[in-house]
Amino acid sequence: MEIKRDYYLNKLTAKRHNGLIKVITGMRRCGKSYLLFSLFKGYLLASGISPDHILEIPFDSYENKKYRDPDVFYAFVKGALKDDQMYYVLLDEVQLLGEFEAVLNGLMRISNVDVYVTGSNARFLSKDIVTEFRGRGDVLHMNPLSFAEFISVYNGTKYDAWNEYVLYGGLPPVAMLKTPEQKIEYLKNLFVETYVNDIVSRHKIRNKEEFEELIDILSSGIGSLTNPKKLSDTFKTKKNKKISVNTIKSYLDYLCDAFIINQAVRYDIKGKHYIDTPKKYYFTDIGLRNARINFRQLEENHTMENIVFNELFARGFNVDVGVVVSSARDKNGEKIRKQLEVDFVCNKGSRRYYVQSAFSFADDEKLRQEANSLRHINDSFKKIIVVKDTPAPWYTEDGILVTGICDFLLNPNSLDSDG
Repeated sequence: MEIKRDYYLNKLTAKRHNGLIKVITGMRRCGKSYLLFSLFKGYLLASGISPDHILEIPFDSYENKKYRDPDVFYAFVKGALKDDQMYYVLLDEVQLLGEFEAVLNGLMRISNVDVYVTGSNARFLSKDIVTEFRGRGDVLHMNPLSFAEFISVYNGTKYDAWNEYVLYGGLPPVAMLKTPEQKIEYLKNLFVETYVNDIVSRHKIRNKEEFEELIDILSSGIGSLTNPKKLSDTFKTKKNKKISVNTIKSYLDYLCDAFIINQAVRYDIKGKHYIDTPKKYYFTDIGLRNARINFRQLEENHTMENIVFNELFARGFNVDVGVVVSSARDKNGEKIRKQLEVDFVCNKGSRRYYVQSAFSFADDEKLRQEANSLRHINDSFKKIIVVKDTPAPWYTEDGILVTGICDFLLNPNSLDSDG
């Protein structure tokens, strides 16, 4: 069964012939190889490119082991160029190619060669991979399946699909597995045997146990404001362990660099400046997070908030946590200042949206509470509340759009909906 990833395919095809090395990054098992060797290759063939002008090498295949030698590989590519037409070089697990940075930079000097690469070890997944190519890299970051992509291969209603998505996430191999037992086993093994071991090996972490305990703490507190000092204190009080703030900070950086988690920084909306700490951390794939805590603590409100963040991030927004400072009076009439939180401040170029994730409205008072921070924002940018269930998008008297989670996720233009 083919999972369509049109969003990424369109982005990749738009980069053709741009004179740069196209670097597909993203967490393991999110579909990078499938995008390159199945979807993109299929696009090239359908566009009339001759098969002998598409050179594809998965370096992790035993039959291609000899091409890991940079001299052998370079000679193979040069020998395949029979005319002045464009040749497409598609390389998977490129970190297995010796001196791959120098080799690929060399290929870019050949005018009729267009290079596309993926890689999946911790080094290649690191966010600073573009520096490996000395400014000649063009990164396409890939995420696990969005809910819209997931439901395209799901056999059932969108509500059943949602229930499965919030449990097992959007890694393509997981979506293809049939039983809950298969999905759970895959996710648990993948986290430890692949993600954790990659990071431990790359960064030479001496205490793997405490690193995994930090992951457990983050898994239990998605969407909570925290910082290295608070996490260090948590280890001291709950684990009876002393871990320095600097070590915690390094661990967080490793997890972000490998795309396992993403951080959201706080932004003072009225003051127009960032607040360095505390921050929020969200898991790139909610299924991996759930597997990490053995599918306990499955509070759907926190899970939904994580999924909303991932959707906004995947749509290309810079996503921050908003803070609105308001003035009020206490019971004695004294003036006090209150900090109100907006879940997400989303920016892309000149566009901005304020998005609140609210699991449900039990009554009008709950709606008023959820909308309170949004009402204190004085600019004209659109304000949206995403809830789990609502018959159809509608506007409150304050002009705030209320939309259901499925409408929000399945409509690529949901932020611009008129209700």
